[in-house]
Amino acid sequence: APAEPQLRFRPPAEAPVRLFTEPELARYDGQQEGQPIYLAVKGVVFDVTSGKEFYGKGAPYNALVGKDSTRGVAKMSLDPADLTHDTTGLTEEELKSLDDIFNNVYKAKYPIVGYTSRRILNEDGSPNLDFKPEDQPHFNIKDEF
Repeated sequence: APAEPQLRFRPPAEAPVRLFTEPELARYDGQQEGQPIYLAVKGVVFDVTSGKEFYGKGAPYNALVGKDSTRGVAKMSLDPADLTHDTTGLTEEELKSLDDIFNNVYKAKYPIVGYTSRRILNEDGSPNLDFKPEDQPHFNIKDEF
């Protein structure tokens, strides 16, 4: 029997996960009218389009979008050197701030649309077996895929 029907009846808890490479994520940088605006923090890609006045073209935090800006969020910095996923050398305080902002701003306000490939895959491209999707209990994820 074909395996296809089994795929259709996956438990609903497994919402589809979209994987973003850096070049794909870069397309959602708020520069194009009518395009969604995406921002990744801790490898989680959020749709921040509803916050266009903060993240859109020419907006104060536009530098953060279209990439994983974990370090910039932790340090509250828009310095291009900080607009990276790399958290090496962050202080305890910066890491705590990162978690607070991640949970109380991004997860609380913006829908998760996927994950960066760095979050889902290991350096060698194999699946990261420790990957667990973030829960957003107050969001209904549209099945876009």
